Amino acid sequence: MEEDKNLPLVSSNSCGYNMGMVLMLACMVLSWIFIHRWNQRQKRGPKTWPIVGAAIEQFMNYNQMHDWLVKYLSELRTVVVPMPFTTYTYIADPANVEHVLKTNFANYPKGETYHSYMEVLLGDGIFNVDGELWRKQRKTASFEFASRNLRDFSTVVFREYSLKLSSILSQASFHNQEVEMQGLLMRMTLDSICKVGFGVEIGTLTPSLPDNRFAQAFDTANIIVTLRFIDPLWKVKKFLNVGSEALLDKSIKIVDDFTYSMIRKRKAEIEEARGTGKNNKMKHDILSRFIELGEDPESNLTDKSLRDVVLNFVIAGRDTTATTLSWAIYMVMTHNHVAEKLYSELKFFEEDRAKEENVKLHQINTEDPESFSQRVMQFAGFLTYDSLGRLYYLHAVITETLRLYPAVPQDPKGILEDDVLPDGTKVKAGGMVTYVPYSMGRMEYNWGPDAASFKPERWLKDGFFQNASPFKFTAFQAGPRICLGKDSAYLQMKMALALLCRFFSFSLVPNHSVDYRMMTTLSMAHGLKLRIARKS
Repeated sequence: MEEDKNLPLVSSNSCGYNMGMVLMLACMVLSWIFIHRWNQRQKRGPKTWPIVGAAIEQFMNYNQMHDWLVKYLSELRTVVVPMPFTTYTYIADPANVEHVLKTNFANYPKGETYHSYMEVLLGDGIFNVDGELWRKQRKTASFEFASRNLRDFSTVVFREYSLKLSSILSQASFHNQEVEMQGLLMRMTLDSICKVGFGVEIGTLTPSLPDNRFAQAFDTANIIVTLRFIDPLWKVKKFLNVGSEALLDKSIKIVDDFTYSMIRKRKAEIEEARGTGKNNKMKHDILSRFIELGEDPESNLTDKSLRDVVLNFVIAGRDTTATTLSWAIYMVMTHNHVAEKLYSELKFFEEDRAKEENVKLHQINTEDPESFSQRVMQFAGFLTYDSLGRLYYLHAVITETLRLYPAVPQDPKGILEDDVLPDGTKVKAGGMVTYVPYSMGRMEYNWGPDAASFKPERWLKDGFFQNASPFKFTAFQAGPRICLGKDSAYLQMKMALALLCRFFSFSLVPNHSVDYRMMTTLSMAHGLKLRIARKS
């Protein structure tokens, strides 16, 4: 019986021992965290925590990540951000950028990590692959972009859709209606890339502005795959098919249904042309080129491969151009001296072209829709590939916009082998190096004390446009992966902006907030809501 009386004492001692162990472990963990954080008190750059690295700070600043990086890169030029499963190294110094994009190009592919994040949207398309697959796609695409026929066709298409946009804006101005400009530009560039790239007319830029499920689903998918870069639980959510990953699945289905229908339609048109003996009238768009390649048994091109080609060129030709035009319009309308200089250049251009062609300019009456439309149409006829090349200030306005608001604000690369960057930063195999065009355009060590100012004049010398090093101005990347569509993008942006800034002035709807949202491209989070006025 006495032994039974002692049992509670043994149990109590055991409980006390366990409690002591828990407290000791807790003290050890807290001490470890305290020491870790104490050792960082003089550290420049993002502060880290044990195990999770800098994930907490990065996640807290996710919606303003580009400006978060500006703060650190302005002090450090290179910022190392440890994450739970990898380490990101962000760079803004042109010497480091040149090393990654050119000098040691082979060591910095897109990489498996980037590919796994983006595969659901971009698959094995040109922007998401490396090696031989990338080289084959680039070779085909470069041949197409170098084609004079494509250039001339693009000019006609870009003029056509710029006129459609100006007609919608004209109607809005006559009826005193507000417009959401970024949405309209997305429609214009989507219609354009589908016409130029794939020979398909999808008709989103019509006065009725029909809903487009593909565009909405594509945007949703773009946002979610970008979030994967800082969401350590995305694979769990994907496995369980919950949350953002469940929404991603639904969005991708809509995207795929649209894309595969486009491929089937194009294939049917090619077969019909062959069946009627009209091969000489077959279209020579990018998709058609890849369809023809797919007929070679050695090419291994399937409908899935064509789907990836389509979506990669959609994101290249739609989102980047539309977002840049949105920011350009916003910059022009918020900098009066720029708007005045640009308008003067366009007016002089118009008068000069009329003299060259020995034509009389239509009388313009901003209160008469027909008179106004006739003058817009006449001006558009002056806009050719060659004549647009004379508009140096317009080119400078677009380039300055891209310097501060690059269409692709960050571009990550994988690391195959350990390396040392020119500034002495060591990078480890398996990590990622990201050059940051958004930050690079704001660095005083790159552009001088007025780096943060919108100043198109910085690109002009004696009135002529002067390029900068592509490793300093990285909006179109540099090295072997430099953007093949650069000239095409400038062509469309100059065509649209020339028409819009010649005949319209813009003002922001009161209380409308302009800010970016985190996705692959630098789009405006709330669009660009404007009031439109006509110019004579």
